[in-house]
Amino acid sequence: MAITIRKALIPSFGDATHIEIVDAQIEPPAANQVQVKTIYAGMGGADFLMREGTYPQQKSAPLTPGYTIIGRVHKNGPGSSKFQIGDMVACLTKYDADAELCNCPEKYLVPVPKGIDLKQAVSLVLDWATAYGMVYRTAQVSKGQKVFIHGLSGSVGYALLTLCKLEGAEVYGTASPSKHEDLRKDGVTPFSYKNKDWIQNMKDRGGVEAAFDALGYESWDESWQIINPKGGRLIGYGGNQNTLNGESSNRSQIPSVAKLLARGAVPFCPKSTSFYYIDRDQKTYGPELQKCFELLISGKIQVPIKKVWTLEQIPEAHRERNTLPGIGSMVVKINDDPEA
Repeated sequence: MAITIRKALIPSFGDATHIEIVDAQIEPPAANQVQVKTIYAGMGGADFLMREGTYPQQKSAPLTPGYTIIGRVHKNGPGSSKFQIGDMVACLTKYDADAELCNCPEKYLVPVPKGIDLKQAVSLVLDWATAYGMVYRTAQVSKGQKVFIHGLSGSVGYALLTLCKLEGAEVYGTASPSKHEDLRKDGVTPFSYKNKDWIQNMKDRGGVEAAFDALGYESWDESWQIINPKGGRLIGYGGNQNTLNGESSNRSQIPSVAKLLARGAVPFCPKSTSFYYIDRDQKTYGPELQKCFELLISGKIQVPIKKVWTLEQIPEAHRERNTLPGIGSMVVKINDDPEA
């Protein structure tokens, strides 16, 4: 029998007025699904792009956003027996996490270790797992290398700088000038993206062995210039140049991604390129998320939280996301944890 819940809804695509909190019905979990009572949902660039209708291959409106979830198993659907009622689980949902209850495919649920800080852990499910794959698998960052990260103060950017510093790399990158003082305390060298001084500065340093660029489009052309001419890798991911500037754009990412990959395919060129994406069907996803959980529990990483919103405040979060001070992630607390 369906029950009534509160959830976020994007009824149609557009600016930050195109999201609301509504009462809605949720059906019991179907076969091989698990119904999860949401404790925290992540909030990031994908959610905002979906509201605009510009996220690659997204659903049509109406839809409920919420790319990541941590919560307790509330009910098992037919054929689901891997988890018990009350087990803490995480899921890369892509949709529907901004709701009191969420039906998730059982095969995508990842157990969450006891004793972990859930508020920080929900940011690992997408942002830090993305950074982990890029640092350790794609770029294979090592001690003494120079790396450059666009968006140092963002959720993925801060994860990248933290993991690169763990490996002993020299970290440079771009961020809003208001964030530079705090970033220097983390041992990195920040630049402003807009004045482009970073390009010549990094060339004068001999270039970098890895550049991580979430902006896409023309920014990938600029980042290519700072790769060490003796060998290095430009890793593109996302395509957030417009949304980070508070603008909306329907430009397709396909041409710029094709251009990025073509650059790295030139024979005998010591510089290479990759376009990185994360998907819950990748065999690396679950193990790498577990590695992130282990790093958090051990104290080797900490996830800075810019702000914690409530479910009812999600529309406000969409309006204010470009004006919030601080560094790191935003999360949404949906329900209290009765076992906390």
